Amino acid sequence: MTSTTSPTASPERFRVPGLDGIRALAVSTVIVFHLLPGTLIGGYLGVDIFFVVSGFLITTLLLRERAATGRISLRGFWVRRARRLLPALGILLLACCSAALFVGGDVLVGLGTQVVGAMTFSSNWLFIAQGASYFDETVPELFRNLWSLAVEEQFYVVWPLLVVLVLVRLPRWTKLVSIGALAVASAAWMAMTYAPIDATRVYYGTDTHAFGLAVGAFLAVLLLGRGAGAGAEPPGRLTSRIARWTLGLGGTLAIAALVALAVLMSGDLDLTYRGGLALVAVLTAVAIAALLVPGSLLARVLDLAPIRWVGLRSYGLYLWHWPVFVLVGSALPTWPREGWEATALGGIALATTVIAAALSYRFIEQPIRRHGFRATARAVLDAAPRSRRAFGAMFAMVLVTGLAGTSVAALVADPGQGEAQAFIEAGQEAIDDAVLPPPVPAVEDVEDAVTTGEEITAIGDSVLLAAAPAMQAAYPGIAIDASVSRSMYTAPAIVQAHAAAGTLRPVVVIALGTNGPIERSTLEEVRQLIGPGRELVVVNAQAPRGWIPGVNAELSSFALVYRNVELANWHDAIQPYLHEMARDQVHFGPIGAGIFAAAVTDAVDRLAALPPLRDESADLSVPTPF
Repeated sequence: MTSTTSPTASPERFRVPGLDGIRALAVSTVIVFHLLPGTLIGGYLGVDIFFVVSGFLITTLLLRERAATGRISLRGFWVRRARRLLPALGILLLACCSAALFVGGDVLVGLGTQVVGAMTFSSNWLFIAQGASYFDETVPELFRNLWSLAVEEQFYVVWPLLVVLVLVRLPRWTKLVSIGALAVASAAWMAMTYAPIDATRVYYGTDTHAFGLAVGAFLAVLLLGRGAGAGAEPPGRLTSRIARWTLGLGGTLAIAALVALAVLMSGDLDLTYRGGLALVAVLTAVAIAALLVPGSLLARVLDLAPIRWVGLRSYGLYLWHWPVFVLVGSALPTWPREGWEATALGGIALATTVIAAALSYRFIEQPIRRHGFRATARAVLDAAPRSRRAFGAMFAMVLVTGLAGTSVAALVADPGQGEAQAFIEAGQEAIDDAVLPPPVPAVEDVEDAVTTGEEITAIGDSVLLAAAPAMQAAYPGIAIDASVSRSMYTAPAIVQAHAAAGTLRPVVVIALGTNGPIERSTLEEVRQLIGPGRELVVVNAQAPRGWIPGVNAELSSFALVYRNVELANWHDAIQPYLHEMARDQVHFGPIGAGIFAAAVTDAVDRLAALPPLRDESADLSVPTPF
């Protein structure tokens, strides 16, 4: 398919029909993933789609410029990138920091660091430097989504230099081998350095997440046929009807596969970081290549007006959706986060996002992108009647100054520590200060109906950390193994380690339902590991996350099946007291901790009240009626 411009046209005007549709797919999956948690568990892959699109477009623009003019103007390229990215980003930072000042609370925590990261395009590395960055979950981090913009900006700085200094001097096949090697190395580095406990480093790292950009660059070089170096042949021309048909079908299947992965590929899976995201990059490249097939039906579908509208505004939509969602959620801390209420909250954020992105695109991004900063400012003033120009300039100055002032005030108002973080750290201190008695061995014939702390091992996440003081008060001597950011997938390994060390007590409490979906097979594995001589309490979860209803249903059904398994119904116990929880609606202070401990105590007491089994070979599962 020929481009929409001649080979000598401005490189920035190069356009592939249907590519805006792929952008629309990318931003839509990310928005649904964030605004409706649990609805699209793999929606984060939209970022990887963006990476491939960026790598393809930037490399194509650079090579087309050299083909048309014989050189690449680095200054011109960076000026165009600045016009494209900085205006919308600046407005976002001013508006959202000002709004954060009025919302107050946890949304102000770490705001200065986030703004520095946004302004220097180093957000991803700053997040990594913060450590495990779990408190990104407990503190509503306003500009977390800008990590991917930082990765792309770093690419925009380094990649043109490599193209000018190295790639343009290499034969085409050497270019392909070199870029392909970079992509493979980045994906392999992600796979090798991935840590199941916390994927922050490999997900945010430019080195481990650059393969999508490299795949896009590889595609650009591949599709610029031998004749395209002189601007004689448009990229991607295919003369074989079979080849066109095959690639067109492949592109359609690639889009379908991306949608399927967005539905199925959870970020908790090891496979995601050991080939899953790399597969997303390859599928996106196939879809882009299919758009270049002459007469492509896929390109026509993805270029439909509504889809293209979203794609053209995808940058603004991506910028605004997360900060708006955080601000809305922080302004409405007691708003229910399940069922239709959660959907309504996401809908409010989405409507605000669309309006902000549309206005930014129409009045900020497009004028500055086309005419530059100074020319746009002059045009705005010239359009106004002469008598009103001074007033308009003064109004704009006052508005910008006001936003800047409130933004600075927001940075100064940073409380330093979030409410949930304080509760968690207090729990951690209580655990660290505890002196534990020797473990009590598991026995199968216990007549005493009272369970003591010396008989309990509790394993959990940050929720259990927040409840630690109350759990210790209820069960002096209890052994608590809790850590931030844990999910149920880590439970088998933790239980096995305690069993091997001889520290697993007769009653095991598992509170790991907050940080992701769970599978029945994981629960069965935990039960097998603790053995028939021990009892198990599973604690359900309370959190404004879409997977919580499924988690709680799975835990309830699991507890009903086995005689030595009991459910601690923390979720229902806390519902009348949600106002006592932190703003994240996950963690809590002393009152919530007491309710959590009471729910666990009820479950432990129910287990203790059961008469012991005399037959060691008895099946502990509850018979299922026919």
